[in-house]
Amino acid sequence: MNIIAWIVLGLIAGAIGKAIYPGHQGGGILATMLLGIVGAFIGGSLFSLIQTGSLSLVGASLSIPGVIVAVIGSIIAIFLWGLLTRRTV
Repeated sequence: MNIIAWIVLGLIAGAIGKAIYPGHQGGGILATMLLGIVGAFIGGSLFSLIQTGSLSLVGASLSIPGVIVAVIGSIIAIFLWGLLTRRTV
């Protein structure tokens, strides 16, 4: 998949993931896009693991099922990012 399709998929998946995930997440459009692209890889890899039984680094495609998988991966990426950046006072 070319880079423009990855950017579009990242924007869509990141925006939907941020809208679904409860609470406030910081970051602008670049953070949304990066979390969406990372989410596409997480979701695509988990989907590949479930389908084939072997873990491989693949990204979701720019299709309706691909966007759904990328949104799920984006939600996982937002959760993990929140765990890494959580501040304790």
